[in-house]
Amino acid sequence: MPTPSANMLFGMGNPLLDISAVVDKDFLDKFGLKPNDQILAEDKHKALFAEIVKRNKVEYHAGGSTQNSVKIAQWMLQKPHKVATFFGCIGKDNFGEILKKKADEAHVDAHYYEQNEEPTGTCAACITGDNRSLVANLAAANCYKKEKHLDLDSNWELVEKAKVYYIAGFFLTVSPESILKVAKHASENNKIFCMNLSAPFISQFFKEPLMNVMPYVDILFGNETEAATFAKELGFETDDIAVIAHKTQNLPKENIKRQRLVVFTQGKDDTVATVGDKVTMFPVLDIDQNDIVDTNGAGDAFVGGFLSALVQEQSLEECIRAGHYAANVIIRRVGCTFPEKPDFH
Repeated sequence: MPTPSANMLFGMGNPLLDISAVVDKDFLDKFGLKPNDQILAEDKHKALFAEIVKRNKVEYHAGGSTQNSVKIAQWMLQKPHKVATFFGCIGKDNFGEILKKKADEAHVDAHYYEQNEEPTGTCAACITGDNRSLVANLAAANCYKKEKHLDLDSNWELVEKAKVYYIAGFFLTVSPESILKVAKHASENNKIFCMNLSAPFISQFFKEPLMNVMPYVDILFGNETEAATFAKELGFETDDIAVIAHKTQNLPKENIKRQRLVVFTQGKDDTVATVGDKVTMFPVLDIDQNDIVDTNGAGDAFVGGFLSALVQEQSLEECIRAGHYAANVIIRRVGCTFPEKPDFH
């Protein structure tokens, strides 16, 4: 199988600096947070980020859905470094500097668009016992500009170097024109363009940009909830996940040299994937419920594992096996973190 080379995998999305700390109930109450939730920051949460950093023990990680996935793909591959390129927007500030350092430590070749209007996006993970309350402030991540970054020759050359592309659906809310430019390049050059449904609200409120990109999508990822919402929005009139996968596979496609592949995860239940014209179930790895620490990064991890095998041109079965392995490692830990080396054979 081919050895991966630098910049072979390209990701673009919303870079967030993950800031996690153990907090008490008073901290949650002060900012009106539930113990186990995922929300976008409102005005009342603005002081939260400064306050959580004042705590004595804070952990920082390079985060955001796409960046998590390419980071995990790089971890699975180990060598060479910088197999993955990542584009996204940050602020010219201290959090931006920390994020650059953390991406570098993860051996991801991050080329951020840096601007002054908004601070670097952050995601605070407020940990109480076994619970994690996530508060995301996209800030700079929302400010990505195609003409100021993607269109620059030096950056576009990195896009052209890649063979596999992955963009989470979240980026449709920021720069659909950037996604389309990359997707069309992949399609015209018979490279692999992958996308993720990411969240039910993407299909509901960003259906038009999503469907503009869909003809260029070679591999579509999602989970069972996202698949059901997508089916409803498209009028599939079924809640059978295998039928949804099949109907999604048959949506119009530009590059007919590659049949679209649809992969839907279902937590602890079998992963559903289209194999040729059939739909196949792939059982996930067994795990004792007591070993599960945090399932938040599981979807990103699955994609990261899958991509690590995909850039080595491995079979679909191997790609899914690698995805299941990565997700199984991540859910045993707090946040989207991993041990030094994978134990995957």
